[in-house]
Amino acid sequence: MKCPYCGHAEDKVVDSRSSAENDSTRRRRECLKCQRRFTTYEHIEEIPLMVVKKNGQRQPFDRNKIMSGLLKACEKRPVSVQKIETLLDGIERALLKKHDKEVSSSNIGELIMKKLHDIDQVAYVRFASVYREFKDISEFMKEMKDILKKERK
Repeated sequence: MKCPYCGHAEDKVVDSRSSAENDSTRRRRECLKCQRRFTTYEHIEEIPLMVVKKNGQRQPFDRNKIMSGLLKACEKRPVSVQKIETLLDGIERALLKKHDKEVSSSNIGELIMKKLHDIDQVAYVRFASVYREFKDISEFMKEMKDILKKERK
């Protein structure tokens, strides 16, 4: 494991913990060169889930792409990185449970939006505006009205 701070290849594990679902292991590591600590997550490698894009192209499911999108949506919002990681774990688990080998990118996007809506509505709107590719302000306003209707129920 390379240190993300200095690039040194040797470290020691100072703490290991399994997730609540026992599907990943969180490890705190300390670089033997610069003594800075960092966290890694170990996940079981399974048969890769393939994502079917809008254009029909298939590519392996990439957890990091979803994490990147979630981090951007939750930027400057009161959503902790731990909460985002928990959300991502739940999304990944749901996808693997429901889909055997392939899942459409639209199913992934809808699931992410559903989960984000429950956590932070501003993050939800940010993600939806990119995911749904609003063409103009009227489409965006329609989405906002739908959110407000759901809130009033």
